[in-house]
Amino acid sequence: MADTVLYEVTDGLATITINRPDAMNAMNTEAKVALREAVLSAAADTAVRAVLLTATGRAFCVGQDLKEHISSLTADREAGTGNTMSTVQEHYNPIIRALTEMPKPVVAGVNGAAAGAGLGFALAADYRIVAENSVFNTSFAGVALTADSGVSWTLPRLIGHGRAADLLLFPRSVPAQEALDLGLVNRVVPAAALAAEATAVARALAEGPTVAYAALKASLSYGTDHGLAETLEKEDELQSLAGASEDHAIAVQAFIDKARPKYLGR
Repeated sequence: MADTVLYEVTDGLATITINRPDAMNAMNTEAKVALREAVLSAAADTAVRAVLLTATGRAFCVGQDLKEHISSLTADREAGTGNTMSTVQEHYNPIIRALTEMPKPVVAGVNGAAAGAGLGFALAADYRIVAENSVFNTSFAGVALTADSGVSWTLPRLIGHGRAADLLLFPRSVPAQEALDLGLVNRVVPAAALAAEATAVARALAEGPTVAYAALKASLSYGTDHGLAETLEKEDELQSLAGASEDHAIAVQAFIDKARPKYLGR
């Protein structure tokens, strides 16, 4: 796997690290392919019970590498083609779908600026821990583009349609504390503590009841787009699956024994 994205699995936790610090982790083609393959690998690996998505340097990810993008647009104009924007379908869409649909929790450890597609990656996670110096920016309209990387789906679900429209139509840098107040992120920590805090949360999830977490993730996604009656039926279906898991039996016995459960992830 290319070193623009680092991938490591330890004791059920897959850590995916975007690693282009000199470019503020902007996504060139190499990085997009590497990130796509890393996320798909984590989603498919049954030994992985949780995922931590983070980055090196002073930015989380500022989105598309515009230098490469301009070069690609120029080549398109000269050849009379429109291949540049195929990156949405080829790279960004699979990344976002894998993050949101994998049956395991994803934690984003945001260490700095998250803009454009980088914002999309962070919002596709189930839990966001961010450094206090982080900023968030939709960015798309600022370069005469519309939203991609799932932002038009995730953003209004987190902060509401009106606030999402404001941030999309009038892109600006939203600091970490405001992002917390808006509901964009779950926790703000000192920059020096981010790596340890994000790893601790992701590690706790990797050691938790994996089947229940998968069901909770599916239930939250389903309930957002369905009515109460349908959601109740979905909860019944998912609860039956969770109730039949080994982890549920372990948890009940541990409660009776007044002990800490040691989950198996099945």
